[in-house]
This record gives sequence, C-alpha cells and structure tokens, in this order.
Amino acid sequence: MGKRGKEPDVAEFVSALAAGNNAQLMVMACASAAGSTAALALVAAAHQTGGRVVCILPGPSELQASKDALGHYANRVEFVAGNARTLLLNDFKGADFVLIDCDINDHKGVFVAAQKGATGHVGALIVGYNALHKGSWPGSELRAAKTHFLPIGEGLLVSRSTNIGQKKSHRWVVKVDKCTGEEHVYRITSPNKRQWIEA
Repeated sequence: MGKRGKEPDVAEFVSALAAGNNAQLMVMACASAAGSTAALALVAAAHQTGGRVVCILPGPSELQASKDALGHYANRVEFVAGNARTLLLNDFKGADFVLIDCDINDHKGVFVAAQKGATGHVGALIVGYNALHKGSWPGSELRAAKTHFLPIGEGLLVSRSTNIGQKKSHRWVVKVDKCTGEEHVYRITSPNKRQWIEA
C-alpha cells in the first residue's frame, strides 16, 4: 500500500471537497502552468456538479504548457492570464470554490483576496495546496481569517466563508485506521452553544 495507504490523495481530497460543496464556479490560481493533478481534480468535480472550472495563469506564456499538461481535458477549463488577486476580487468574485497554489507570488495576499471575494457567498471554500513549500502556515493574516491547516500532501490550507452573524465552531479530526493505516479527515461543525448528549 505504501505512502498512498497512509495519506489521503490530495487530488481526490480536493475533488471531493469541491463536489461535496456542489461548487458551480471553481477557480484555480496557478503559480506557473496549470498542473494536471490539481486541475483534473476540479474537472472531475465539475463533471459531478455541472459547474465550470477557470484557471488563472500568471501570463499567456503558460497557456500552451497548461493545455499540454491537461491533454483532451483542456477544453473543459477556461484559461485566463492576469493578476490572481485582482481577478479574484473582480471578475471571479463570488466563486464558490477557489484552489490556490501556495507557490504563487504573494500567496497570502491571493488567499486573502479569495476570502474577500467570497464574502457574502456563504459556504464558499478557499483551499491552498503546497502550503509547506513557503512556510505558508502559520501566518497572522491567515490565522485571523480562520484558516485551518491540514497535514495532507505538501499541506493544505482550508477556509470557509460564513455569515458575519453566524456563530458556529468547527474543528478537523484526523483518525488513522489501525489495520490499513488509512488516514480519514473529518470536519465537525457545531453551534458555539454547548450541547449535552446523554448516552
């Protein structure tokens, strides 16, 4: 079973998050050319939800490399070149799933821009991958925005947009199956009000 048996596959996890959130507009901010793994995760989710996938590239020179990496799936992705921060705050404001490569320049600024762009869109998910590459966590900007770090792959940062008046707390629970070594990650959400459960 090797490494895969001990650690969830990042692409499968991201795809499940997007599909489970029934995302209709999925935006991916790339550090360079779109990698096939992350982009295909969103293409798979879009296939389930009927949504669209937009890939923000740093410039037009990455376009052909992205299309080559995705092969025949490239026609299921809309490619846009430009500044990820600006595009997330304007053109793609209200995206319900944003995937950010933390190797991108100013990754924290892009993450915060995605969070601001999702304001008012309750339930929108912002996910950063390769979070351990530049020491993206911990960071005061991201901690203030209630971003959670998950030790999956090269590290994932996950944030969900909520109503300002919504008072719910949540936590991530990681359980390892002792027989198979598989790691299961659960998100538990509950109101801040303490509830007593009798057995």
